[in-house]
Amino acid sequence: MELIQYAIINDWAVLLPIVACSILTVAVAIERKFFYDKNKRDVVQFIHRLQRELQRGSLENSQMLSAQLGGIIGEVSEEGIRVLAEQPDSFERSYDITAALASRKLEKNLPILGTIATISPYLGLFGTVVRILLTFGEMSKGSSQAGASQIMFGIGSALIATAFGLGVAIVSVALNNYFQSIVNRYEDDFQLLKLLFLSFADDREHMATAGAAERRPTREPGY
Repeated sequence: MELIQYAIINDWAVLLPIVACSILTVAVAIERKFFYDKNKRDVVQFIHRLQRELQRGSLENSQMLSAQLGGIIGEVSEEGIRVLAEQPDSFERSYDITAALASRKLEKNLPILGTIATISPYLGLFGTVVRILLTFGEMSKGSSQAGASQIMFGIGSALIATAFGLGVAIVSVALNNYFQSIVNRYEDDFQLLKLLFLSFADDREHMATAGAAERRPTREPGY
């Protein structure tokens, strides 16, 4: 405890960037957790209900179902149905754009966690090197007897910066991996919706082709 107090009092300048990184990590974690919880939906049940509506050929009910679901999944589904109804020929390209924009919302601020996880150990190492250099400088001005205990205390205090930096980095990596797994699940859901819409578009095209073939007049024999 005495070492920590010593480090805070004497090395606050080199510890300050690590403290800022830790505060930023907590802020990003809270913001992302709130965003993901706000957009959390029962996707499995929704896709089953949406599939039944599409099999009935009811795009209007499908769009209403997506609007009722809400969240980022509902937004992507609603926009996909709109494009499917208005621009079926360019559906795949338009849907990919919608899904990419939604993925950007999901990945917002996650690069900050990755950056903090990378630089925090270096910040801690920098603080350790600075404290060791200062300790050696203080030793050169004192007696050799006092210097032995002083260098041990200085090195112990210096290692606090490294430990602090590693701790922040470990937490940032864990949070980043956790949030990235959530983003990957959302992107898998986007692909499931895309496959569902493409299947509906293929079925509708086949039905239209079959209907056109039935309406095509047949030539009488002998002509």
